[in-house]
Amino acid sequence: MVDVDGRKLLDLSMGFGAMLAGHLNPVVVEEAKVALEGGTLFVTPSPSARDASERICKRFGIDQVRFTNSGTEATMYAVRTAKAYSGKSAIVKIEGGYHGSYDPLTVSAKPDLKLAGPADAPYSVVRAGTNPGVVFVVPFNNLKALEKVFAEDHESIACFILEPVLENLGIVLPDAGYLQGVRDLCDRYGIILIFDEVKTGLTAGPQGAAHRIGVQPDLICLAKSIGGGLPLAAFGGKKEIMSAITDNRMAHFGTFNGNPLAMAGVRAMDKLCTVEALGKAEALNNQALTRISEIISEFQLPAHTVGFGVKGCVTWSKDPVRNYRDYKATDFQVAELSWLWSLNRGIITPPGLDEQWLISLAHTQAEIDILVNDFRSLAVALRS
Repeated sequence: MVDVDGRKLLDLSMGFGAMLAGHLNPVVVEEAKVALEGGTLFVTPSPSARDASERICKRFGIDQVRFTNSGTEATMYAVRTAKAYSGKSAIVKIEGGYHGSYDPLTVSAKPDLKLAGPADAPYSVVRAGTNPGVVFVVPFNNLKALEKVFAEDHESIACFILEPVLENLGIVLPDAGYLQGVRDLCDRYGIILIFDEVKTGLTAGPQGAAHRIGVQPDLICLAKSIGGGLPLAAFGGKKEIMSAITDNRMAHFGTFNGNPLAMAGVRAMDKLCTVEALGKAEALNNQALTRISEIISEFQLPAHTVGFGVKGCVTWSKDPVRNYRDYKATDFQVAELSWLWSLNRGIITPPGLDEQWLISLAHTQAEIDILVNDFRSLAVALRS
């Protein structure tokens, strides 16, 4: 990219994953142009929306899908659908988990630890200005804590929502067997399982994180990577649960839902995100992670790399991060230094000290070398 002062910048933030295809990808541009020539908005069902729905359902292995305009809308409506279908009103979420700005999902999104209680049974920390209802909070990668909440309150709990891979705390991977354990507990206690794949989606692989890990939720939320940079999100899943919308137990409206321009983004990304294309980007990402890990070892830095799909990050801790409390124990001062170091040298990574770089379909070996050499220069400076 080139900024307003004419400086060339390497974008590794890529719209938090929304720009998976790269900026001004010719397929995205062409599909958008075709859509614009046919009309920008009809507010009725259309062939383009049907086509996009079929593509999403086939790719992610779901029965039915509904389109929205943002990740917040997708997670909000998924939770509402679960409540309407189950007839229950409480929800469970992960401590530190971020799912947008719907009131219940803001509970304990990066809470102050002074208010958050014990690590194995965290309190629900409510943000000012919200009215969340009953929200239970559990630590990630802790089946025992989840089962305790389910056993005590399953009769009131509609759903459990989580990212299968936490991507608002760097990248936090699920322990082996954790997500299958979650699936089993939800089945045992009759609780709807929702995967928030707003940030994983196509960045996790051609069919998303659920397929890659091998655990299928009841409902899935998608956004960012599925739209080619156009405002688009979706939620969907099992036909039985989505029937709460079709029989009007849960109303889902939106003037811009499924508009032709957004549907053009779906078509473009479905064409672009082949196994081969995403595999090439992931190979570049894995190369970056390996080379940066070698630099960390060479300079004995208190850090490690984590990757998933086409995303990667450096976590400033010697020990793996398994949950929000581990994340809070990382070195945020060095993380901020690392971010500023790159930014001052023309490399844009996401702000917030808790995001990850993204290797898009547009990046090449040259960009990987820039990323790795920049990190080496930081390592040299830190040890000088």
